[in-house]
Amino acid sequence: MVTQKKLFAAAITTILFLIGFAQNALAVPSFARQTGLACQACHTVFPELTPFGRSFKLNAYTIDNLPQVQGMTPSKDMELLLNQVPPLSFMFQTSYTQTKTALPDPSGTSNAQNGQVLFPQQASLFYAGRIGQSLGSFVQLTYASDSGTIGLDNTEFRYAKQVTGGNDRLTYGFTLNNNPTVQDVWNSTPAWQTPFDQRTSAAPTPGAAAQIDGGLGGTVAGLTGYVWWMNSVYAEYGLYRAAPQGVGGQVGAGPLDSNTGTAIGAGVLSGWAPYWRLAYERQWDTNSLSVGAYGMTVKISPEGQPIGPPVDKYDDTALDAQYQLIGDENIFSLQTTYIKEKRSFGATATENSSGDLKTFRLGGSYYYQRTYGGSLGYFSTAGSSDAVVYPSGTAVTGFAANNSPNSNGWVGELDWIPYQNVKVLLQYVTYGKFNGASSNYDGNGRNASDNNTLYLLGWFAF
Repeated sequence: MVTQKKLFAAAITTILFLIGFAQNALAVPSFARQTGLACQACHTVFPELTPFGRSFKLNAYTIDNLPQVQGMTPSKDMELLLNQVPPLSFMFQTSYTQTKTALPDPSGTSNAQNGQVLFPQQASLFYAGRIGQSLGSFVQLTYASDSGTIGLDNTEFRYAKQVTGGNDRLTYGFTLNNNPTVQDVWNSTPAWQTPFDQRTSAAPTPGAAAQIDGGLGGTVAGLTGYVWWMNSVYAEYGLYRAAPQGVGGQVGAGPLDSNTGTAIGAGVLSGWAPYWRLAYERQWDTNSLSVGAYGMTVKISPEGQPIGPPVDKYDDTALDAQYQLIGDENIFSLQTTYIKEKRSFGATATENSSGDLKTFRLGGSYYYQRTYGGSLGYFSTAGSSDAVVYPSGTAVTGFAANNSPNSNGWVGELDWIPYQNVKVLLQYVTYGKFNGASSNYDGNGRNASDNNTLYLLGWFAF
């Protein structure tokens, strides 16, 4: 049986093979308004960044083409630099979702209506752009239909400076953000991953995920520092701290503990969580290649227990790679990541005191004239079994009798981009395994293929 490590090695080989035969931040209109540049300057197709888009983000979103309000000190130092017109924008998503088999209704006695319309699925207000001479931001306030709440979504404030001398070019900076990897400029890490970025909130998804793979988003705050040398070498390090939001203020997104009724991995971040990132990018002609690694160590005090010790410890280490070919007519990209999480349960009474979880994703996309395109991706999660961490019995969200987190499947997508700020996509997700098994995975007769999902999305930004 092919292991995930072998698959990741095969993905890297595929990228290098494609390079040998190649020819010599989130897209929001706020940035277009500030810079006077069309969206395609920074993006291939939303949300994937171009090399220029990565440079724009690493330099704190400060390129501008707007009239400025300026303030100078007596010594001619800049103490105020504001856009006369604030770089605001609005995003609206509406969708239709249908699973192969209808989901049970809340009573559990019959099925809910299959074919869910979300209007909106999500609506967001952005302030994205320059704040000061070397300071910029990406702030997203979002209404989410699944929770019916308005809250702060992916957000960062970034300071950056350039140092030039001889043939050397160095950018250094700091980012304050609320989601590990949201500050990253490659689309091979979790926050802006493609082609896995668009998902419906009306269909079930596998229940096991690493902490760095979205489990901490919106419930932590981190300050990291970075350097970007010669447009090639990137290094970043920083610390995250709990920043609970809402009632309970939980972090983590694991399955329910059958003993306590709370989510495994839920609780409060105990102390500081270090985050690190290394990457190398090479650009030539219309091509770019990046390879990198990232990770963090998280200690969590479970809900209802004193802030540690004892704690549950999660060590996440990941590899990633990305290849892009950006031509006048054709755009091709390939992204992959492999995440391994080592778990040590010192506070939660699990069946085993330790375990692991491994996630692999490989996806590629192609677009013609930035208007018509599609993508295909494979995803897999596998790890050690545990009857407490992965309990069976709960309809739809439960795990199989072997108490395994294993899930895998494919996602295929067709896209139409009639305008740079409008996207229509048709997506189909098919599962080979879901929460541990192919058939009767929840112990209530539901099969993995019953969760196969047809998803139609309209995305508008203005």
